[in-house]
Amino acid sequence: MAPTFHIREATPDDVATYEKEPESVKATPELLRKNLFETPFAHALLAFNGTAESPAEPIGLALYFFNYSTWTGRPGLYLEDLYVKPENRSQGVGKAFFGHLGKIAQEKNCARLDWSVLKWNQPSIDFYEKRLGAKPMPEWMGMRLEEEGIENLKKFL
Repeated sequence: MAPTFHIREATPDDVATYEKEPESVKATPELLRKNLFETPFAHALLAFNGTAESPAEPIGLALYFFNYSTWTGRPGLYLEDLYVKPENRSQGVGKAFFGHLGKIAQEKNCARLDWSVLKWNQPSIDFYEKRLGAKPMPEWMGMRLEEEGIENLKKFL
């Protein structure tokens, strides 16, 4: 059976589509337009119900960017966010996103496709390991500095 959805690259006109909960994120439509399209620090794929010729509502998002590995000497693709509406899960949308990301990674000669998943999100972990064949990286621990921490780095100059 053919999928009842399609995936395409996001455009500036799509930014308004994801303004559903403006109070819960810092990313304004202006920041998204600037950082996805004017100075493309990241890229986005969108999934829609319907066909490419007759799209309906958006049902998913994959946001990614490229990094570089000194270990492999090649670029990598980092999946920052993957979201599929709950009512559209188990319909192949997630697998289709990964299919598109894999194609992009190969076109860009990426050695790896990386992403993080919250430890409590067992359904997603099971999907990644069992359906995609992904492997956890227990020897790595994520680290982060947010704005205040970044500001504090000035003391080392």
